[in-house]
Amino acid sequence: MISLKSSKPSDTDGIKLIAGNRRAYHEYFMVETLEVGIVLLGSELRPCREGKVNLQEAYAEVDGAGQLWLFGASIAHNPFSNQMNHDPFRKRRLMAHKKQILKLGHKVQASGHTLIPLKMYFRDGRVKVEIALAKGKRQYDKRETLAKKDLKREMDRELSGKR
Repeated sequence: MISLKSSKPSDTDGIKLIAGNRRAYHEYFMVETLEVGIVLLGSELRPCREGKVNLQEAYAEVDGAGQLWLFGASIAHNPFSNQMNHDPFRKRRLMAHKKQILKLGHKVQASGHTLIPLKMYFRDGRVKVEIALAKGKRQYDKRETLAKKDLKREMDRELSGKR
């Protein structure tokens, strides 16, 4: 029997990054992460493939009906969809199991955490969003994180012998 798939394991596991939220790691402590699907319109897919997505001001919420929504994410207009174009800042539904959504909703209400998107990517041809249950950092936490990062960079530089 002949196998059509490559015997080599893929190093990317079928993942193509669309957008990341690097600022989130500076602003928040990540408590827990979850991969969810996202409901997109047809005119939103092409800008996703081109990487014209911004997650900087985005956040997620659980509504009263037990649904998970993404707010503030910007997906640029598709120049080829003229009249049938979408609103770049519309709210988008995130898909996860009901138990996962309710668990996240209870944690957000009870502990004052927030849900933020960390990255958006294609996994096996489907758009996925990685959201995190996060706790906000104070100003002194941010300074401490930067100091640790600088110290680590200096140590790595000294160990490698480059100056």
